[in-house]
Amino acid sequence: MKKIGILTGGADCCGLNSVIRAVVRKAMQEGYVVTGIKNGWNGLVENDMRILDLRTTSGILDRGGTILGTSRLIPPLEEEKMERIIENFKRSGIDALIVVGGEDTLKIALELEKIGNIPIIGVPKSVDNALSGTDYAFGFDTAVNIATECIDRLHTTAESHHRIIVIEVMGRYTGWIALEAGIAGGANFMLVPEVPVDINKLCDSLRARHKRGKMFSLIVVAEGAKIIGYTPSHPDRRTERRRHRVSNIGELLANLIEDNTGYETRVSVLGHIQRGGTPTAFDRILGTRFGVRAVDLVKQGKFGKMVSLRSNKICFVDIGEAVRKRKALDEDFLEIAGVFSEYIE
Repeated sequence: MKKIGILTGGADCCGLNSVIRAVVRKAMQEGYVVTGIKNGWNGLVENDMRILDLRTTSGILDRGGTILGTSRLIPPLEEEKMERIIENFKRSGIDALIVVGGEDTLKIALELEKIGNIPIIGVPKSVDNALSGTDYAFGFDTAVNIATECIDRLHTTAESHHRIIVIEVMGRYTGWIALEAGIAGGANFMLVPEVPVDINKLCDSLRARHKRGKMFSLIVVAEGAKIIGYTPSHPDRRTERRRHRVSNIGELLANLIEDNTGYETRVSVLGHIQRGGTPTAFDRILGTRFGVRAVDLVKQGKFGKMVSLRSNKICFVDIGEAVRKRKALDEDFLEIAGVFSEYIE
């Protein structure tokens, strides 16, 4: 009887358990045994694994996070870790490995496939939808819905107190969450990494709103947005744990606006709230579809591939293609967003 391994790497997000559940269900139907690898790539470094079956994956569909645990390792890995991963994989008797993760996790998978000849299938996970090779990754839809709900709630506070509220959302390299949540939540301004911010023009737009009698504004800003002429301060980066916090762009932006306009400005950083809780129906279904298709690819021996969503069809692409570059906002979407954001040019 053949054995499939599965691990979840990188930051957690909603939909991971949907993938695990689907892989187990489909694999068992096909006659495979499934081994869950604990805590991402660290599980293979430390040889920490357990068998997954219908009982251990029952009732997890609506749970956020991952029952396998995860860890964030940054490629390239140290040679010693790579050797231990390859050695423990070969000792485990696992015939194929399904790797669920984002850019960093899949880059490590690609390297292991090349140097260790490990048969790998990738499953894309991306809260900010920055992974190429797929129209959407699971986790993103839940993040957008959470951010939209927060914008809805902050709207009433901003209007009641005649304030500007800056809402910082995830999006280190791309502004998908900022634009989609901003449009859905009726934000007045949406600031993204793809379009550098001219603070003087932004403040002029805010003054123009006030002159029209709009005494409040909601500004959604992606954490990776850049303000021309200003460099956000970074938090303490002495530990690997803190490395992933990009900057305090929301705080910087709020201070600049208040200093330039005199308008009372507050900031709300959504942060990890966007990752947790109950996944949306879309993310549950997408994770399930990805998991089932991943087992199909194992059965067909199509290794080195990542499952993908294209035009609402599940297909696959080379892992190398998926991690070759990050997926930035396209011009069409920016044009649409420009209709509703009073800043995007």
